Amino acid sequence: MSARHPATLRYSLEEFSRHGGLAGPHKDGWGIAWYEEGDVRLVKEAGAAHASACIRFLAEHPFSTRCAVSHIRRATQGATAVRNCQPFARELGGTMHVFAHNGDLDRERLRRRLPLGSERPVGESDSEHAFCALLARLRADWTRRGGAPPFEERLARVAEFAAELRTLGPANFLYSDGDALFAHGHERTQADARIAPPGLHVLARRCDRAGATFDTAGLSIGPEAAEQRVVLFASVPLTAEPGWRALAPGEIVAARDGEIVAPRASLPVRAAGAVHARPHSRR
Repeated sequence: MSARHPATLRYSLEEFSRHGGLAGPHKDGWGIAWYEEGDVRLVKEAGAAHASACIRFLAEHPFSTRCAVSHIRRATQGATAVRNCQPFARELGGTMHVFAHNGDLDRERLRRRLPLGSERPVGESDSEHAFCALLARLRADWTRRGGAPPFEERLARVAEFAAELRTLGPANFLYSDGDALFAHGHERTQADARIAPPGLHVLARRCDRAGATFDTAGLSIGPEAAEQRVVLFASVPLTAEPGWRALAPGEIVAARDGEIVAPRASLPVRAAGAVHARPHSRR
């Protein structure tokens, strides 16, 4: 999620856990990262979300943020351990960067194609290796300027990285540099077990009044101000409402402050109202 103003996020144990153990194959860990006061709060656990006391705590104590990334893991590489759970968060250029990947990359080709710089993975997953390789490519730009490079330069770097990553296997990812949230769509395991596009979907919404909420399977977003704008990315549409759009294979969409900034003017903005939908069984 990317939002113009801080939004209150409430995760429901009963519904969110349907995607993390009670239904579907994603039982090997989960994580949530959100930006707060210039830093990132990160909660991760190995194991199914439905058995998590942390998820229950987040349901009872919702947090407020303008940018959040969550992930439910199905282990394909690396042990079922906290070190391999996503999202991953690291500092670069005085800013916290967050990354989550959905896919299964060829590990040997990944090592050859995307070598690491000074960053080193803590775990064994292909996803963390990819994140470290991305930071290695970004480091010179961020350290030379002592902060964030211009947006167009950052977008170009992410696009170059994504083009290489998708030659190694399914490469859907979300990446935030503290200013913009970048989403790269590719292909994923579909409900019929085929590996095919789409890998990500996007929805832009507008809340014209305070109190309008977005309610769906396991997630409630409560705007704290009028004129709220929110961009949501998800592996599958979270609601039945019109407006969700599948990202084309290799497409990158960037959001900043609840607005789509690349590709520009790419999506219609849906007016908000309370939305309720049946939960999907796959992430």
